[in-house]
Amino acid sequence: MKFQSFMIKYAEIGVKGKNRYLFEDALVRQIRRALKAVEGSFRVLKEDGRIYVAADADYDYEETIDALCRVFGIASICPMVQIDDLGVEDLCAQAVRYMDEMYPDKKITFKVQSRRARKNYPLDSNGINAKLGEVILNAFPDIRVDVHHPDVLLCVEIRQRINIYSEAIPGPGGMPVGTNGKAMLLLSGGIDSPVAGYMMAKRGVVVDAVYFHAPPYTSDRAKQKVVDLARLVTRYSGPINLHVVNFTEIQMAIYEICPHDELTIIMRRYMMKIAQQLAGESGSSALVTGESIGQVASQTLKSLAATNEVCTMPVFRPLICFDKQEIVEVAKKIGTFETSILPYEDCCTIFVAKHPVTKPNLNAIKRSEAKLAGKIEELYQKALDTVETIWVEAEPTGIF
Repeated sequence: MKFQSFMIKYAEIGVKGKNRYLFEDALVRQIRRALKAVEGSFRVLKEDGRIYVAADADYDYEETIDALCRVFGIASICPMVQIDDLGVEDLCAQAVRYMDEMYPDKKITFKVQSRRARKNYPLDSNGINAKLGEVILNAFPDIRVDVHHPDVLLCVEIRQRINIYSEAIPGPGGMPVGTNGKAMLLLSGGIDSPVAGYMMAKRGVVVDAVYFHAPPYTSDRAKQKVVDLARLVTRYSGPINLHVVNFTEIQMAIYEICPHDELTIIMRRYMMKIAQQLAGESGSSALVTGESIGQVASQTLKSLAATNEVCTMPVFRPLICFDKQEIVEVAKKIGTFETSILPYEDCCTIFVAKHPVTKPNLNAIKRSEAKLAGKIEELYQKALDTVETIWVEAEPTGIF
């Protein structure tokens, strides 16, 4: 069956009260953005608590569903037949035609579930259920009714027009991007940080990103890998401003002056300082990292506390209680895993100490940092002055 219309259902948005329309409008905008990458012409309409997508011409059904399944805020997508109200008999004929085309094998059970939002319709909901059930049973002798566990739940909505559908394709859930502020993601070339960016976007947060590059110790291919990861995340989050920071001289100063077992913690502290400054300049209200408790030495509770100490902004860690396998599963689902495991080192792995401290003493860390005074300030400012900002957006549909 060729569908020209889709009903978009949402979940959390429905409990937002008087400002629900703001979330609905944001969802409409995100749907329109996603469909720009799909060949075809679409109209996105909001009507009486429902959002509809109408295809005006030939379009690719699979690409359309794929695009909608990446729009946060959508709970389910219902391909539907939408008809004008030409009377009960026409509705019966359309329902029979729908069941015939959708389910060639008629040895199935079904149930009709109707909702009469327009109260001037001649039949109430129970009357519609009974009438449609009767005509479907008469048309297809092999079909049976099962009101408790039907194979097919035929849904009929009586609104300005009449909607008929029986399939609900799961959407990604969450909140529309742009409804919950903006945050700066510390994006590396690993598995975790792209997943963290995805999860923040799922809660409606606009994501920008910062990547710490360390040439010549990290190659241009390592940088391109991060750009590619950002592009994969943009399929869900929308476009990302990726700020590339040349971190080599700061890392070398830390490596030369500070104790090597504290290297990772001090390096992370300077990353957070730079990320926070870039976040403030770009209008972000928080930092986001892909850290998980105990995954590596820099992610113990004491290490995270020592890193946090330099920040005045909130630092969100959406993966904080995930184990590695759980993170990998999400990475595979969103399509970032294969890129993340490409063998191009990032600056965090290049300068890892053989025996990093796992329970850093904050006072000792600060004493070590004090040795950088007189040198680090210039390097810090130079890193900020030479930031490269790359506008990253998803590739057109068809190459993912």
